[in-house]
Amino acid sequence: MLLALTRNRVYFAGICSLIVTVGVARFSYSLLLPIMQDGAGLTESGGGWLASTNFMGYMCGVLLAASMHNLNYKYNLHRVYLILSVVTSAAMLTTTDMVTWAVLRFIAGICASGGFIIASGLILKWLVNNNHRAELGIHFAGAGLSIIVTSILVEAMLTMSADWQQQWIALAVLAAIFAIPAWLWVPHPLVDGKESVSTNDNPPSRAFKTLMMLAYFCAGYGYAVSSTFIVDIVERVEGLQGQGGFAFLLVGVAATPAPLIWDRVARQTGYVKALLAAYILQAVGIILPAINDSLPVVILSALLFGGTFIACVSLVLTMAGKFYPSNPAKFMGKMTLAYGAAQIMAPVSTGYLTEALGSYDVGLYLSATVVMIGTLFLFGLLNLDKEAIKNKTINIETKSVIG
Repeated sequence: MLLALTRNRVYFAGICSLIVTVGVARFSYSLLLPIMQDGAGLTESGGGWLASTNFMGYMCGVLLAASMHNLNYKYNLHRVYLILSVVTSAAMLTTTDMVTWAVLRFIAGICASGGFIIASGLILKWLVNNNHRAELGIHFAGAGLSIIVTSILVEAMLTMSADWQQQWIALAVLAAIFAIPAWLWVPHPLVDGKESVSTNDNPPSRAFKTLMMLAYFCAGYGYAVSSTFIVDIVERVEGLQGQGGFAFLLVGVAATPAPLIWDRVARQTGYVKALLAAYILQAVGIILPAINDSLPVVILSALLFGGTFIACVSLVLTMAGKFYPSNPAKFMGKMTLAYGAAQIMAPVSTGYLTEALGSYDVGLYLSATVVMIGTLFLFGLLNLDKEAIKNKTINIETKSVIG
């Protein structure tokens, strides 16, 4: 019973970390984008640039996590990111200068790597050391919860006629509250739980790595476009004004159970086949608003996108942890570099396309196309020699990895 309670505490800390470093430092910007456009004069291309600087920061955070081998340093760095997530959010309200905003969004992006990469790596290592199933579904459910929590807060503030500055300070207070359990209970790799167990890394083949990174790049492009602009996309539709926050809330509702559901799917079909299904559904979710912008279709789009984007992250990073159980964050970081590179490119290109054409439709078609190209790389993984993958990658039956 004590061990179960300890595990629950660790999972709760990880979820709180995601609410702070991802929900506030990353996702809240999508909610505030149309509000800042109305109240602070932010343009579509400017909004795209701010999103890209956030992703650039995330990329730098991932690079740092991937290059850092001292687990004690990573643990302390995660704590620094909790503090900076609060500070950068509060500082957004102090200026309307684009350069200053860009710097703050860049730092916030670095912080986002704390929840996705460092905290997930520390939690996965703790699970392995304490003889639990090495899956991150519960942890990454925190990404969906972070969307729900921030969406509810923003909507509540809107009912009180809060402006964009008051929204940012409310989000900073929210981050400060959830940072407390994350600070206290994210497990220290050298202190908490049992002593480290002996684990053997099972690195994948070079072909597997290359195809997986290319596929993950494509998923990152699709994620960045929809996660950044979905609120503004809905707000632009005649008759749906005021429903953007609701659509983003639905993304969070779908994303919360998604990692757990897709973990079960992966156990039955293998990780790559599960990813293939998630990619196809994500592409459908991305393109639907460009085909039909009625409320039922927008709701379906939000649910499909929310139910798949975090699943792609969870499945890929769980695979990374299985390849390198001795230091999961190392390969997680390398995989996320591919994802992050697409995140930098996507918002800027979509912002300029939207400003030039007056519509998000072309950007959505392009995004869905890139995700479907990713399915081709996943098919390439399925066609790799299964016996070679069995010998060179995860030290379990081939079916549990590639199906």
